[in-house]
Amino acid sequence: MAIFETLVALLIVIGAFFLFVGSLGLAKLPDLMRRLHGPTKATTLGIGALLIASMFYFALIEGDPSIHELLITLFLFLTAPVTAQMIAKAYILRSQQTQNALPPTGGRTGWATLDPAPADGSAETSRD
Repeated sequence: MAIFETLVALLIVIGAFFLFVGSLGLAKLPDLMRRLHGPTKATTLGIGALLIASMFYFALIEGDPSIHELLITLFLFLTAPVTAQMIAKAYILRSQQTQNALPPTGGRTGWATLDPAPADGSAETSRD
């Protein structure tokens, strides 16, 4: 029983550390693109460790297994990268200075957008 309690305590400490580092990064990093890494990487790992610790505690110590914490963790790990990408694309789209600093894409549009559909409704786009 002490091994399980130690495992849960270790996961809580690891989770708290990553949450602290992610929150500190969100507060202290200078611009949005660098600030994005705090909540999308470190805090996702931190909250994941806390949720897994909760799952282990109730399953191993209390004897009441539940997969809700695992489902929440999986949801966070799947949605955080998508959210970060959408925020980064919005930042690039709104910042002319950032767009000018990026290399050309080779297409008609910049980094934050896709080629628009042709006016005639056909599925193919020309790459002249």
